[in-house]
This record gives sequence, structure tokens and C-alpha cells, in this order.
Amino acid sequence: MTSTQRPSPAKTRITSRIVATALVTGLAGLAGLTGLAGQSVAAPTASAASPTPATASAKESPRTALRKDVDAITRTGSVGVIAQSSGPRGHYSAAAGVADTTTRERARAGDRFRIGSATKTFVSTVMLQLVGEGRVSLDDTVDGWLPGVVSGNGNDGRHITVRQLLQHTSGLYDYTADFPEMTTANGFQADRYTTWTPEQLVAIATRHKPNFAPGTNWAYANTNYVLAGMIIEKTTGHSWQQEVTRRIIHPLGLRNTLAPTTQPRIPGPHLRGYSNFYGTGETMDVTDLNPSAADAAGAMVSTTGDLSRFYSALLGGRLLRPAQLSEMKTTVRAEGLDAVWPGARYGLGLQEVPLSCGGSYYTHGGDIPGFSTRSGASADGRRVVVVATTGDTAPDQSTEKAKNALVDRALCASGGK
Repeated sequence: MTSTQRPSPAKTRITSRIVATALVTGLAGLAGLTGLAGQSVAAPTASAASPTPATASAKESPRTALRKDVDAITRTGSVGVIAQSSGPRGHYSAAAGVADTTTRERARAGDRFRIGSATKTFVSTVMLQLVGEGRVSLDDTVDGWLPGVVSGNGNDGRHITVRQLLQHTSGLYDYTADFPEMTTANGFQADRYTTWTPEQLVAIATRHKPNFAPGTNWAYANTNYVLAGMIIEKTTGHSWQQEVTRRIIHPLGLRNTLAPTTQPRIPGPHLRGYSNFYGTGETMDVTDLNPSAADAAGAMVSTTGDLSRFYSALLGGRLLRPAQLSEMKTTVRAEGLDAVWPGARYGLGLQEVPLSCGGSYYTHGGDIPGFSTRSGASADGRRVVVVATTGDTAPDQSTEKAKNALVDRALCASGGK
């Protein structure tokens, strides 16, 4: 999940790890698990540094460049790293580090992992499909669909629109900032198998006053997407998980992508996640987690290959009508994401980030305890790169810089925007 407001240090850290909001930037540094770099398994494309121009040698193959960038990420302390770069010239994959610190089994390109806030793009896509079908309007109010759910302490669903939920301009408090299961070791241990209802998660948020009046500012809040999931269910009579599966996963043949409800384990070959929750406890295996804690803000599981196919289909116009895809790509400035993506803008479940070589790419970061996902796709979906890491992000942001460098370099090497 990921957050980008700056109300408190804990919230800021969550924002940068759990996706520029609830599942988007990386968890605190992981001690004692270094020395995994150099265990490259597969390999593909080039990467770049944050605001630095792409510098990969013209003679270096995309495969070699991708492998080097993956190894660079492991040197920052990540436990396992897998990446895939796709484009007209082919598909390349790379992996380094281990999938499991107990068995020392090496990370593999096809391993599943929790995608955190990258879930939001799937949920927004379903909502925009409903808009295209005339079943929902972006100008509908939350209270019109969910009477009384957002109320009290200055919160008023009568003045918040569906568009503002998807765009993070609702002003609602991010429930994950007051949710020990996502922020402390003890809280995680106590509730990792607890089943939460969407109503309970929203109620945590509405215990707090809103951050600003709807539509007057931007601040990442996972609460927005929990409400979006509830509206999808109210509209269709099916859960957001069922709709994502029916409308996206099955049609695209995403065989390794799951939208679980309460199943805490990741089936099949997968990376295991590790975190010390910002130093609030010893580093622990956090792989097993009842995903209802993240709900429509970040519960999904996927692979680099499936995410690449999803972004390609989405931006290539296969999932949304032109009018709705245009709405999704219409962005506002998102200063709260600058710590991870300088100059970032946010649309409807989709971020826009500047490229060092000019132009920009579309993405949605995803962070949830132990797992971090970064990606980048060209505006037409023809070039996509996805990287997943496990373990806590280094406190000096070196992990974030290395991941962003991989995405930037791969896209710039293949033609930029």
C-alpha cells in the first residue's frame, strides 16, 4: 500500500515503502542479509539512475545491463531481486539473491510475490470499465453508493467523488498510518492472520479528521481504494476480487496473478518477504499475511511476467475505452511522491514519472511488509519493465535509487517514452 503525506515520521516511511502510499517504497534496511549480490540467475535489459541520464554502454547487451542492475539492487541489502524487461526487441529476465533465507533457494524469474499498491491500478481499471459501461460516473459521490460509510470527525462522503478516490484528492486519512499490523513488529505478529472487513478499515480512517477538503490537494491514502473496492461490489454485486479476476486476470491469461480474500499463504513458487518494521523488532519472515488487511489497496499477488502483460494491455488500449484510458492518464502533481519519484504526477490509479532521457513513463509502485514492486511502461505499452524485491529498503534510499535506475535505464535504452 503506500502513502505520501507527511503528517508523522511513521506515515512518511509507510508512504515511501508501501507505494508512495500503502505499499509503494521500501521497508527499512535489512541487517544481516548482505552478501547476496552476484548470485545472478537470469538476465535482461538496461537501467538508469534517478535523475541521471542513461549511461549503459552502447555495446552492452540488454541482458547484461539488466543483470548488472539487478546485482546492484542486491548490494543495497535486498534479499531477493527479480526483473523483466519487455519490448519490440524481445523479453529479458534477471534474478539475484535468494527466495528463502532458510533454504537458500535462489530467486527465480517466475516467482510470485505480493505486489502491494500496484493492486490499485487493477482496481482503478475495473472502476473505469464500469464508467465506460455507464454503470458508475466519476462524479458520483461516495455517499451516493455507500450511504453513511464516510462520516464523522469532519469526514463527509456527500462531498467526495469517485474520481477523487481514484486520484487521491479526497483528503481522507490513510488508515495504514494508524494500523500497527503494517507498521510495527508486534502489531504484525498480533494480527497477521486477522480478517478485516473494508468497513473496519474505513472506520480506522474516519476516527481522524480529513487532511484537507475534497479536491483541494493531493495526498496518498489507502482508504480511497478500500472505498473504491466497496463501490465496485455495490455496483456489480460481486467483490472487487471477483471483478478483477473476471475482467482482467482471466481475459489476459495472467495465470500467476491472484486477488486473494483471506488466504494468508502465497501458493506455488514464490519469494519470501522479510522485514524488521523500521527497526521495531528483529527481522522476521512476513510472507504469510491475511490480505484483507490491505484489501483493494494492496492485496494482490503476481509475477514480473504477468505484470508486464497487464501494463502492456492496459496502456495498449485493450482494457479500457479511449475516453476512460485518457481519464486514467490525466494526472495532477503529486509532491508527496517526490522522495521516491522526483517530479511524479498521479492520475486515476496510475503514476507518471519523468525519464532521464526525456518524456515520462507510467507506473504504480507497490510496497507491503517484506515486498516491494517497481515498474515502468511507455505510454503505448510497447515497452515495460518490472522489478520486485524482498527485504527492507536501505535507510539511505540506495535501494530505491537502484530500482528506479533499473527502470529508467531499461526504458531509455529501448527508446524512452
